[in-house]
Amino acid sequence: MLIMTEVAAEKVKAIMKSEGTPEDHGLRVRVMGGGCSGFQYQLTFDTAKEGDEVVEQNGVRLMVDPKSLLYLVGTEVDYVDGLSGSGFTLKNPNTKGTCGCGQSFQA
Repeated sequence: MLIMTEVAAEKVKAIMKSEGTPEDHGLRVRVMGGGCSGFQYQLTFDTAKEGDEVVEQNGVRLMVDPKSLLYLVGTEVDYVDGLSGSGFTLKNPNTKGTCGCGQSFQA
């Protein structure tokens, strides 16, 4: 399953609060076709669906559909805030490569 850092969890909670996201929602992490390397990540706030893998870490519910889970086992969700920008990052041990911009990956 996924691993969420404390920093990422705090940012998710702050965004959910500022957007008025209902308490029964959590962070859905999906893998979709696209990008220059073939796959890309999608992060959305959602409720759990039948068949989802659901885990709570650092006070945030994470949900992954069965297809995406095949690509995401062991992935770490983090949040970085640096000189080159800020945003969520996914450190995925299952990738075979990423594109130059880091927005998509090969599996």
